[in-house]
Amino acid sequence: MEESTAKVGRSIAAPMIFLIVVALQFLSRYFEINKKKGSTSSEDMQLRAEIKQLLKEASALSQPSTFAQAAKLRRLATAKEKELAKNQAIRSKETKLSYDTYTKGLTILQVLTYLLLVIWFWRIPVASISKQLVQPFGKMLSWRAGGPTNENVMVFDLSLSHM
Repeated sequence: MEESTAKVGRSIAAPMIFLIVVALQFLSRYFEINKKKGSTSSEDMQLRAEIKQLLKEASALSQPSTFAQAAKLRRLATAKEKELAKNQAIRSKETKLSYDTYTKGLTILQVLTYLLLVIWFWRIPVASISKQLVQPFGKMLSWRAGGPTNENVMVFDLSLSHM
């Protein structure tokens, strides 16, 4: 009975560890991508449209008599560009702070998960691989596993019973 439980544990150990590690890596990558991408607000979109419109109007005023009005529109567009840059900097800083908090939490979760996996599978070999596939590294992969069994290498067996 105990032996069949160990076999079931061995059969699900590798896929379960793989899925957990992949999920944590995807979550980490998701936070990284969203942190870089940022977001655009409706206020930013409106400011961009106003800047574009002001510059279009200024370029339309090409007569010497309308030079002062065109210069005024360009200055107004420049002021709006500065306001847009300021808004983006503030939003970028807020986003970075929030994602830094999430990233720190995720790092702590990863460390705790990996420690839990090591403790949970301490006496269970995670995988059994053919000796020919791991020819030069077989002994290193089967650290403390007592060498190959049935022409297979027991990978990442952390049990202390083979000492």
